[in-house]
Amino acid sequence: MISVENLSRNYDDFVAVDEVSFDIANGEIVGLLGHNGAGKTTIMKMLSGYLEPSAGKITIDGIDLALDPRQVQQRLGYLPENLPVYPDMSVADYLDYAATLKGLSGQALTGAVRSAIAATELQARLLEPIATLSRGYKQRVGVAQALLGSPKVLILDEPTNGLDPNQTQHMRDLIQELAQSATVILSTHIMQEVDAVCDRALILRDGKLGLDERLADLHRSNSLSLRSNLSLQQLQQALPSLTVDEDSQGFSISLQDGASADDMAAMVAAAVSAAGGELYRLSPEVRDLETVFREVNQQEGGRYVV
Repeated sequence: MISVENLSRNYDDFVAVDEVSFDIANGEIVGLLGHNGAGKTTIMKMLSGYLEPSAGKITIDGIDLALDPRQVQQRLGYLPENLPVYPDMSVADYLDYAATLKGLSGQALTGAVRSAIAATELQARLLEPIATLSRGYKQRVGVAQALLGSPKVLILDEPTNGLDPNQTQHMRDLIQELAQSATVILSTHIMQEVDAVCDRALILRDGKLGLDERLADLHRSNSLSLRSNLSLQQLQQALPSLTVDEDSQGFSISLQDGASADDMAAMVAAAVSAAGGELYRLSPEVRDLETVFREVNQQEGGRYVV
């Protein structure tokens, strides 16, 4: 659905995006992460056709963005960080106007606006001026305009910004529902949002792509967490072929390359039992996204390997 090849963007001597490449399949929800200034917004603007790359190629739904931007943009829904709303307009008038800008008319326009209103639960605010809405409802209006026309690609910059917990959960459910018929790129500073809805994470660092990994693989560790009444020395004697270290949670046992976590866990449990020890806990260690994010940004050059 989306193919990005060696994408770069320069502002005079400053390189905002530096030869970034990735592919996103239809129906994937991908989290775009990075510190402020890492290049997230620049990439989203280039994907939307709002900003022209200095180098590289973007293909969306088989169409080269540089050759036919209008056709690509008809397939896109974009929620920028600064909401594209006119504060003096009512919600209904603004969505009608936004649908017109997307080339919709007649029954298609009416149907698209109704669908977007229902999806974002804006029915009670349709006649209110946007200026009088809370931040959360303004955010819903921005999401509603991005949904107009059933886009094949949705680019959402901080879609849960300003939403309360109930609204945030509704937005998560909506994003997952939309992914049944669209590809979603989600940029956020909130790691829990990526964990809750995304299939993959792209982490940018200083304009470069530092990591591109599926969440399931990203969270998986190459070690087991163990609690036992045996001492570190006793465990090392019981497991001479493995690396055993002591930590605040008990012990950490590094897996051998290519070894199955289940097979290793069975071997460790048998070894502890044979040594006369009690096994209190034995489980794969799970890394959280925040830890990986910090590791990527502390890495010195090159791509981070999970």
